[in-house]
Amino acid sequence: MATVDHASTTVESTSSIHKGDPEASGSEAEKHILDTVDKAEIRRAIRKMDLTILPIMTMFYLLSFLDRANIGNARVAGLQKGLKMTDHQYQICITVTYVPYILAELPSNLLLRKVGPNILMPTILTIWGVIVTLEGLVKSFHGLVVARAFLGLVEGPMFPGIVLYLSGFYTREELSLRIAYFFSAASLSGAFSGLLAAGISNMHGVGGKPAWAWIFILEGLFSVLMGLLSFYLVPATPRTSRFLSERQKEIIMERLERDRPFVNPVDKFTLKQVFASMTSPHVILLFLVYFMGGTNLYGLALFLPSIVNSLGFSPNKSQLLSVGPFAAGFFVTVILAYLSDRFKTRAVPLVSVCLLSVAGYSTYLASTAKHTSYGALYLMVPGTYATTPVIAAWISNNSEPYYRRATSIALGFVATNAGGILSTWRYPSKEGPKFRKTTIMNLIFAIGMISVAIINAVVLSYANKRKKEKRTEILAPFSTEKEPDGGVAAWIELGDRHPDFRYVL
Repeated sequence: MATVDHASTTVESTSSIHKGDPEASGSEAEKHILDTVDKAEIRRAIRKMDLTILPIMTMFYLLSFLDRANIGNARVAGLQKGLKMTDHQYQICITVTYVPYILAELPSNLLLRKVGPNILMPTILTIWGVIVTLEGLVKSFHGLVVARAFLGLVEGPMFPGIVLYLSGFYTREELSLRIAYFFSAASLSGAFSGLLAAGISNMHGVGGKPAWAWIFILEGLFSVLMGLLSFYLVPATPRTSRFLSERQKEIIMERLERDRPFVNPVDKFTLKQVFASMTSPHVILLFLVYFMGGTNLYGLALFLPSIVNSLGFSPNKSQLLSVGPFAAGFFVTVILAYLSDRFKTRAVPLVSVCLLSVAGYSTYLASTAKHTSYGALYLMVPGTYATTPVIAAWISNNSEPYYRRATSIALGFVATNAGGILSTWRYPSKEGPKFRKTTIMNLIFAIGMISVAIINAVVLSYANKRKKEKRTEILAPFSTEKEPDGGVAAWIELGDRHPDFRYVL
């Protein structure tokens, strides 16, 4: 496995890239600051970055998932009955969220560098907080549809934006764990949402509003508050952090420069880079993995309270019982991502955790007792949720330069949310509590994820081998007398297909 193997082989090439960049470190001594510091100082710099970046990103995604998925809690609290909606209309309300959500993901990722993450992410959080608050004021199915469509439009940029943002702060071998820290908020939001909804349900009738309305209003107002606060807290790059010292900034930047050749931007946006991502075999394969994983994930995120309720538990108890599986998902997500980074591999942990979800769906399908069925959720939720950080890190690790990486990450989440649309239509109330057809589909998708992950690892291994054997041939079109290896031009044109770039397996 070669997460950072290319670092040593590209130092000479990348140095030429950074010399041409006005924002690169000024002196040769500064560029080699890592040669003068010990590991303890490097760890302190990374730890300070963790403490000042990850809590903010975690809160962003917790609120994103909470505000998008709380419609499931609101449904149990009486939303569907209160607005006199049919199952079909409820499914439409969820579906319309994902259409603009998907359409916003790629353009927003391509604009992130231009606008600045310190502006774009706090702005969309504030706006969607307002929209969620207004959801609590709707009086009809049509009003809810409009609110959900606008919610999807402004929430779409957040998840791919955070992954792309963090890839500019951490080395490739550190990324999976950091994605897991913020993505684990999805599991926490499921647990937190259940507890919060159970508490807010007691506000039924306050101010003449039903309990489901208060779920939207209170959670939306909190998102607005966090959005306004985050304008001060989010740095655009490590160099602009208010919390890192100048020496720590240099340490962080040199580590990134040694890990990948495009930390300091020399590439410019072109449609060619977008198409290069779309035609990359590993991106296509992981697109399929994302779709299958997204279908399973959003099915659980949006319908778990309803699934528990259909097993025969009361509405309020269903809210509380949905907490446990999501809490288990949180711990498994973080542990798996840690192991993925620790052993510098993506395929093995991904396959391993998918086996957990296979066991969960199989148990749920075969069980006849409601408590056994409920227990299967403790395998299904962790086995589904824990896959996302590893997949996100995998597709990010193997996509260069910046705009190709931005496209790959966005395409992955387009697939995830396309799966979300499919899952929306797979849980009609009349098919509960087993949802047999859907559970079989989810089981097939979990097995499919295992198969495609293995294929992707084989494809990447072959690509690494071919690049090593054909190095001279690949670089020949860019070779000059002054730069036999093609220099900057080769890196910009080839990106992750450069023979000195080692794909992560």
